[in-house]
Amino acid sequence: MPLKKKTTVAKTSTRNEPEPVVNRDGSRRRPVSSTSDAATGAAAEARSLAEGQLKNFEQAMHLFNARKFAQARELFVKVAAGPNKEMAHNADLHVRMCDSRLEKPVVQLKTVEELYNYGVAMINTRNLPHAQHHLDAALKLAPEADYVYYALALCKGLAGDLDGADENLKRAIELEPRNRISARQDADFAGIINQPQIQQLLFPEKTGTG
Repeated sequence: MPLKKKTTVAKTSTRNEPEPVVNRDGSRRRPVSSTSDAATGAAAEARSLAEGQLKNFEQAMHLFNARKFAQARELFVKVAAGPNKEMAHNADLHVRMCDSRLEKPVVQLKTVEELYNYGVAMINTRNLPHAQHHLDAALKLAPEADYVYYALALCKGLAGDLDGADENLKRAIELEPRNRISARQDADFAGIINQPQIQQLLFPEKTGTG
């Protein structure tokens, strides 16, 4: 019998051959791991920016609510440049609000009524130092205006100055006794009406000071 020719089968290596570092066109091939690392780094950076934006926004809102508009504005500007578009838009609106509140309009108040009405408006917005300034100015023009003393007593009471509230309310009642009843029924005096010195002034029949 004729001898059969042996068929030589090329062995296929099962080992993972390293990928060439150079592409066919001669350019250097990027390692796969570098792309993964870059993506991870970008994600971490984006997360850090988002967290920083949120932290600044929360701090800015706290300052805004505390009426510290200049400090709040600085943080809102930073937030407006952050990655979260909705938060950035909200921050931009608050920047404008801070600008509006930081403006100092020139208010020409000349009469007692103008000063008094402006002072009461400032009390309603709880801008108490500004309110007291204008009420004091009103009293210089009308030292016997009982309603101005009444408003000033309320202003000082809200500011926590009980002695000042007592002194001005006492003067308001001396000038116009009906102010005693008004103060009893005034919800704005609710925070101090139970203080002993205010009680003695408003309810002398109960405290035996009448």
